[in-house]
Amino acid sequence: MPDKNALTFAYHRHSGDNYIDQTLDIRNVDTHSVVPNLAFTALDRHHHPLPGVRVRTVYGSDNGRLVVPYGWSLDILRFSGSGEHEVYDVRVTVVHLAAAKIRANIHPVTTQPLDAAGHAVSKFSRFTSVRVRNPDAFPVSVRVSYLVYDQPATGDTQQAISDTPVGGLVRVPAHGSAVVKVTGAAARAVARYSNGPAVSVKAYNSQ
Repeated sequence: MPDKNALTFAYHRHSGDNYIDQTLDIRNVDTHSVVPNLAFTALDRHHHPLPGVRVRTVYGSDNGRLVVPYGWSLDILRFSGSGEHEVYDVRVTVVHLAAAKIRANIHPVTTQPLDAAGHAVSKFSRFTSVRVRNPDAFPVSVRVSYLVYDQPATGDTQQAISDTPVGGLVRVPAHGSAVVKVTGAAARAVARYSNGPAVSVKAYNSQ
């Protein structure tokens, strides 16, 4: 079993214009890919716990869904409950750490929304599939999420208010690509939010 001390964390409340807020950097000094199960405590500006705030993740580092490579990865945090806008940091506990069944990317898999004809289109449009590309020289497995963000008040962080899986676990060949169809709940989410609020289409290593 990997050493839990192989992981260290850094929370970023604001990430700057055109970047996602509320992200957690996960650094892994183990030379192998690992699967964490993390627990979070929300902290205020004075680093006092906020017991009324529930912390959830988008990529699943809190439930064994995210695969973290040697080097670094990230997750996106979501806060709810009393004090959700007062979170300035998080305390992270590694509840469990397991060796991954498949190696995670060194370089991130990229996503490109496609229309019904297979042409590249904007993530803000009503797309029907997503092409994922693997830049590395070994196959990987990823999941894709369609994220919708709120419009925060001045000074507040922007938060993902909707997280809808696109397809299931997708195996992407070395230096290759795969196309994931947008169906079911994902198609309904794209139809509802296209040409509207801030959105993103993200792929992350999983198993």
